[in-house]
Order: sequence, then C-alpha cells, then structure tokens
Amino acid sequence: MLDSPYTDLDRPPLSQAALTRAVIRPGGLWSQLTVVDRTGSTNADLAQLARDGAREGAVLIAELQLEGRGRLGRVWTAPARSGLTFSLLLRPAVPPARQGWITLLVALAAATAIRRVAGLDVRLKWPNDLLVGERKIAGVLAERVEGAIVVGMGLNVSVRADELPVTTATSLAIENAECTDRDPLIRAVLREIESHYRDWLAADGDADACGLRSAYTAMSATVGQEVRVELPGERLLSGVATGVDGSGYLVVRADGVDHALSVGDVVHVRPAPR
Repeated sequence: MLDSPYTDLDRPPLSQAALTRAVIRPGGLWSQLTVVDRTGSTNADLAQLARDGAREGAVLIAELQLEGRGRLGRVWTAPARSGLTFSLLLRPAVPPARQGWITLLVALAAATAIRRVAGLDVRLKWPNDLLVGERKIAGVLAERVEGAIVVGMGLNVSVRADELPVTTATSLAIENAECTDRDPLIRAVLREIESHYRDWLAADGDADACGLRSAYTAMSATVGQEVRVELPGERLLSGVATGVDGSGYLVVRADGVDHALSVGDVVHVRPAPR
C-alpha cells in the first residue's frame, strides 16, 4: 500500500470529489473522473474501458503509475504524487486521416495551460514532448483502441533533481514555476484540452480551419530547427524542420527534398561551437 497521503506535506493527494465538481458539468466533454492510488498504466486501464464501451470523456488519474510508457516503449517513472499522470478516453467523429492531430492537440493544450498557471515558457517538441529549454517536462502518448483514442500524459510537477530518471528531464519545481499545486494544474489542463478539442471537432478535424496548426507551430521548439530524426528500420534523416503539414506530420527538408514524417524520434541538433 502507499504510505499515508499526508506523510509528504509537499505532495498532498488529489481529491476526486473536488475535481469532479470542478471539471464535470452538463454538456461538457468530461463524463467521469477517477483518481486511484496506484495502477500499472492509466492508458491500459482506459483502453480496457474503451473495449467495454465506455463513454467518451472518461478521465483516469493515478497518484503512482508503475508501468508507465512513453514513445517507443520507453519507461516513464516518477515518485507517488510528484506529478500528474492521467489518461483520457476520446471518440472523435472526424475523418481518420485527421485524427493524428490528437497527440499534438493535447500537447498544445497542456502547454498552454502550464504556461498560464505555472508561468513557464513551455515549448513543444514534435510530436509529443513538452520542453522547458531542451529539457523534457511532460510527454503525451496516444493509442487507438477499437474506434476510440486513449491519450495519456505524464507531467513532472514536484520531482526533485535527484529523482529524475534521466538528466534530460526536468520538473515544474526544478524550473521554479509559479505554481506546483497539482489541483489547479489538472483543472486548467483539462479545460484547455476540452476547448481545443471542441474547436477541432467543430472544424471536422481541419487543423487549419480551427487554428490548431498555426497555434501548434507558434509554440513549436522543433519547427525551424536543424534536426536528426531516427526512423523505423534504423534509418536516419538529417535536415531542417520546416513545419507541420495538414495531417500533423513533421516536414523536414533534407538535401533539397521535403519529407513528411508521421513517426520518428526527433533530436534537436545544436549548432557547433565556433
């Protein structure tokens, strides 16, 4: 069992009742909100609910996630109550070719909320990382499950430097954010996601019509950068990221040719010192 929620006063527990009252409303996107002490994976749990026919808008938050995964199967770990680890169940009625925007939409909405509440210059690394400088503060992972999309996010809030799994990560506390209270943070993130999601649905998933592509590009840390992209099959592509296309693919210009990438592990290449 977890230790008492009150043994670490810097990391108080979230209140399911308070968050439910704040987030769930008639006609709103969010249909139910559950906070659990621990689980293996919030994405796996919601995926099973999706298979069982759960309504759109289910939110699952875990105080401790034991088997969290990032992109490419990487492990995402954090001490109990030191971050926001949650998943969302969405059933977007938009053309499948446009559903790739979901990951970018959630990342943009979360970054917007964090910038407003925590006062940090959070930027987006395509396709799913939130950065402060070049250090990762959060990640997003979306999975298709029988007609639904489950989106998971992990945000480092009060994680200390000696608790970071890798030196390329950071947290709100390490970055001296104006707010490290998880309650207002998750409220702001969920509200921002709902606003962006409703606009995107109203535009039938057209990222240009609803302003999603321009907003994402404006907050991107990748567009305009020299990048190295690790592609499936142990292939590498080096060039300049020139934009994100209408499908949410990263466009990289290499040797005078534009490549639209739907997948890939992006490394921002720093200019060589003079």
